[in-house]
Amino acid sequence: MDRILPALTLLVALQAPAFGQPDPAPAQTPTESRTADLTSAPGLLSDEPVAELEELVSEALSRAPALAAKRAEIEARREMEAPAGALPDPMVEAELQNIGFEPTVGSEEMSMLGVRARQGLPYPGKRAAAREVARAETERARTDLAALERQVAAEVRSLYARIWALDREREALAAADELVDLLEEIAHSRYSAGEGDQEGVLKIQVQELRIAELVGDLAQERRTLVAELNRWLDRPGDAPVADTRLLPSSRPIGSDAERLALAGSAEVRRAQATVIAAERRVALARLELKPNFSANAGLAARGGFDPVVLLGFGVELPIWRRQKQLPMLRAAEHELEAARREQADAEAMVRSEAASLLAAWQNADEQANRYRQGILPQTSAALAAARSGYLTGRGDFSTVIEDFNLWLEARVALARREADRFIASVAFDRMAGTGSLLAGAKE
Repeated sequence: MDRILPALTLLVALQAPAFGQPDPAPAQTPTESRTADLTSAPGLLSDEPVAELEELVSEALSRAPALAAKRAEIEARREMEAPAGALPDPMVEAELQNIGFEPTVGSEEMSMLGVRARQGLPYPGKRAAAREVARAETERARTDLAALERQVAAEVRSLYARIWALDREREALAAADELVDLLEEIAHSRYSAGEGDQEGVLKIQVQELRIAELVGDLAQERRTLVAELNRWLDRPGDAPVADTRLLPSSRPIGSDAERLALAGSAEVRRAQATVIAAERRVALARLELKPNFSANAGLAARGGFDPVVLLGFGVELPIWRRQKQLPMLRAAEHELEAARREQADAEAMVRSEAASLLAAWQNADEQANRYRQGILPQTSAALAAARSGYLTGRGDFSTVIEDFNLWLEARVALARREADRFIASVAFDRMAGTGSLLAGAKE
């Protein structure tokens, strides 16, 4: 019933003169009451978290394939931490030492058959450095997950707001359709009574076709947004989403937006994690310039003679460092420089985006207030005046249609401005981490 209240109110206002009743004076209370109804804002804003929206966010956070993939990647990287610092696999060798070309084991004291085990020993610190690199990569993946969780929650909320604006537009068009039907009846009645011309009838028919066109475009746009929302919910693309009723009030963006954004940005944290991982790779590359070692031990049998114990120690010399270790070190240093530059770029991007979102929120807030407090009441009053003039023979039907279109556009624009304001607030919360993933949840 609340969806067509503006329509029913204006229907009553339009019908009264048709039955020969006098048009109420503008100063009378009934007229003021009708004008207030006409200027009521489309849709509802809530100061509390909207249950249906937060259910969608929760569902997306638990079901989004992109998040599941990132969580699996984190587990894979975590499993690689221990192997990164493990010792090389040992090698077992069989060994035959024979005097002459005929088998002489057991008959010659120097002939023997044995087995030897060899273990590689990295230079002290290399294993710990490799583990630190693996842990840094895991931490970077965790920052990726945190950033993606924020993105998913923001995408769901933004899509919901855009769908909410479309649903408010659909309500306005439904009210407009009823109003146009009544205007058509009045135009036909006046034309039949010789009090109007055919132009009014034709114009109202064109208006009906335009509304039908808008309704069709609106339905297609909503299906597109719903399909995009279903992607994050891991639902079939054509899975329906119920009509939205409430939209949470947007969180204001303060003048300290840049400071908050830099302090809480997931993108900056990800860039910082990348720098840390690059620093640890440089440390590991420097250790690779150091030699590795190996130790071996074995036992050989000599037939009737005493067995032989075999012990050995080796050093792996990095004599090809100019072709191998040094280029790898320089590459790691270049990657570290690139990571630091990317961190600086991420910080610059965050500052710029914070300033842009602050401007977008302020503009949407100012425009929404302008529509709510000025444009919508004035277009409603203009429509009421045009209607009164037309029905009393002092105006023409073209003015009624023009003012009617302005009234309809004002209602649609207000809903979109409020959605824009909410989307800007959501985008800032995603970037700065100033809101919980789920509204009402503890930080």
